[in-house]
Amino acid sequence: MKFPEKIEQKISEIVIDILFKRFESFPEDSDKNRNAPFHESFLQAFSDKLEDIQTSSSALISLSSWLHGLNTSLGQTFFEKVAHAISCGEKREFTASRHSLLHITQAQKLAIYEIMTDLSNSNSLPNLARELEAIPEKGEGEMTEISGFCADVFCETADSIVAIELKSVKPNSGEMKGEKQKILIGRTALKNKYPNKSVEYYIAFPFDPTVDTSTASPCNYDKSRFLSNIVNGNKFYDQDEVLLASELWDFLSGETGTMQEILEIINSIATPSFMDKYSVINSFNGNYSDEIIKVLEEWHLHSELDVSHNCTQIKAIIASNRMLTKTYHQSILRPSYNTDRYQTLIDLIK
Repeated sequence: MKFPEKIEQKISEIVIDILFKRFESFPEDSDKNRNAPFHESFLQAFSDKLEDIQTSSSALISLSSWLHGLNTSLGQTFFEKVAHAISCGEKREFTASRHSLLHITQAQKLAIYEIMTDLSNSNSLPNLARELEAIPEKGEGEMTEISGFCADVFCETADSIVAIELKSVKPNSGEMKGEKQKILIGRTALKNKYPNKSVEYYIAFPFDPTVDTSTASPCNYDKSRFLSNIVNGNKFYDQDEVLLASELWDFLSGETGTMQEILEIINSIATPSFMDKYSVINSFNGNYSDEIIKVLEEWHLHSELDVSHNCTQIKAIIASNRMLTKTYHQSILRPSYNTDRYQTLIDLIK
């Protein structure tokens, strides 16, 4: 597939922002590692193996910390923001502070408790259709508030609700049970709130780490193998309520080939010359050089290309306006794309 320019740029902006921050924090001098005496002591046992891969314990500790930061950025920022961009969804909170707590009946609460008990004791296998049937409709029973929760991706149309929990591909022990209960309660409460709409609630994982990329595409997945590879995966989840790897990204966009397209955008920006190209863009001094245009095209910054194509007209309009001239000469990246500057300038020629 090919993303519309607006979505392609949004993904590119997320990539640029994460890369800039990771370059800034990269441990250039790992020999000056922060004090980590316990790590250093334990790693002495692996000194011969570290020599084989030509790295030191200090370098390994520094890079591990840096890589942990990258993992956090991907898990808490990249996957979620890209999911929102391609689905036109959002993060939605149902909490007391937002006055949006949801409700279920006592009968529904009891049915969910029985489902969780049976799954926990291995008295039944997960079965989405059976579980949906086991939970009664709202009816006329008294409603009680449920604990607040947040859906990582929430999409609403005239006749449907889709909520998704985006999780790490290596969830903590016990996490799968808690997420299952959250999904059962959340889906039921959302159906109570939106009785005339279909409601779907999924747990999702951005890629499948069990794929052998020497023989298969990194976008491939094996849901059965993946769920068997995580604690209590098959115990609590029907495959129909799990979205994995390319299945997730295609579901969000409604098109095929979505995950591959996301990876191609990342690969076009995430090169060893990233900081050099970043500097090229911010070398802007009022004129768009061929070099700047080339990087803008490579990085899919279509909005800035629009400004560059209309810069003669924009300059003529702002010639006698000091404030607008200052805006025109602002940095294009700081470190994220300067959308306020773009909007101010493009509005001048509408």
